[in-house]
Amino acid sequence: MSELSELKCVACRRGAPTVTEKEINEYSTKIPNWSLIQIDGVDRLEYTFRFNDFIESLAFTNLVGKAAEDDGHHPALLTEWGSVTVSWWTHKIKGLHKNDFIMAAKTDKIFSDLGNAGTS
Repeated sequence: MSELSELKCVACRRGAPTVTEKEINEYSTKIPNWSLIQIDGVDRLEYTFRFNDFIESLAFTNLVGKAAEDDGHHPALLTEWGSVTVSWWTHKIKGLHKNDFIMAAKTDKIFSDLGNAGTS
């Protein structure tokens, strides 16, 4: 897993700069499964994790929620039977911050620790 997953999020204030194209390219190599998408003009990181049933999906959702609370940075989560779609972006700056890449890496680690590595 990438060293990003070992970092803590930093407090992000309104007006903080979004990541540069160079930073996006650098950080993206550490979270290769994630897609960079845009919704309503806002860049986001998104990935759908697959599970065997709803109970596994819900358990993962709760673990991601705990990690989000611990770091004070919260995603959009869509929990369904057999999948959880996680979207990270920084609401205050309406775009991507290093925190989003940190939390994507932590989300990957949570999934890997569940023994589901490689499922997409």
